[in-house]
Amino acid sequence: MRYVFTLILLMSATLAGAADWEDQQVFNPGDGRQVLRVISNTDTSVFLPILEGYLAKNPDVSIAYFVASSQEVYERFRNAPEQFDLVISSAMDLQLKLVNDGFAQRVENVPHPSWAQWRESLFGFTREPAAIVINRDAFSGLAIPRSRQELIEILRAHPDRFRARAGTYDIRQSGLGYLFATQDARASETYWRLMEVMGSLQARLYCCSGDMIDDLASGKLAVSYNVLESYVSARTDIPETIQVILPSDFPTTMMRTVFVAREAPSFQQAIDFVKYLSATTLRGPDLDRFALPALGMGANLGAQSTITLDPGLMIFLDDLKRRTFIAEWENAVIQ
Repeated sequence: MRYVFTLILLMSATLAGAADWEDQQVFNPGDGRQVLRVISNTDTSVFLPILEGYLAKNPDVSIAYFVASSQEVYERFRNAPEQFDLVISSAMDLQLKLVNDGFAQRVENVPHPSWAQWRESLFGFTREPAAIVINRDAFSGLAIPRSRQELIEILRAHPDRFRARAGTYDIRQSGLGYLFATQDARASETYWRLMEVMGSLQARLYCCSGDMIDDLASGKLAVSYNVLESYVSARTDIPETIQVILPSDFPTTMMRTVFVAREAPSFQQAIDFVKYLSATTLRGPDLDRFALPALGMGANLGAQSTITLDPGLMIFLDDLKRRTFIAEWENAVIQ
């Protein structure tokens, strides 16, 4: 009956094809309202306070919020850019490529620090570290690993305990997983040693942090690597035995980014949303604290520890480099 829901159904049929969205919801629906269409890889429950805050200030707007994996966000938007107003993703490299390829609209006068934006088109609004997450019950009688190297040593020493109980991203499916993997590999050879050890233990592979957290909570997994710390913090339904470890050897911290689609049907509302997002997430001249604990900025994580928004991010998106990297990863992990 309401045109908003008709629009959503039409968009789903056009964009998803045989595949479904992970989630799709309409907030503040109603006849005659401007519809702001957002494609995102951020779980609806995590991003809901931002959406509700924006709508409280803009009651004449409806938001159609579509959720897919980071790789699917990239592919679906690229295939139908005219269907969306805003693109939100944790896969910084894929976001930068879309902007670099001309899919974004420039937004001026956004109060963002220079290191958290690119060409006034792509804006980082969180800092979220990748973490080692464990179920402490599985580590009974063992030392808790504080670094990648310590994790390697524990897994090697206790293969029977951790066989088929270590998890990480399937970088062939996850854009964020691929970003973390390439950044880790650039930082240290320890990454490849860890992948080889996890592979020898029949590591379980995942599309996203949420699924890894579910299996950690159930006890199916003992440890997961490169889980988003913010997603663990956002969960209130997991046991106290779940522990987050930020590796002491080197940090891998990404920024969740947003851009306005060049062909945005509701471009003014999209620009307003980006400015609202900046005003909500920024405190002072820097990204020193995000207003929502679920997407925490981490006051102890400075710009120097964050993956940089610059063209170097796109190096591993080159077809040949990507195929080579994934082949090396498969050799290590798929044993």
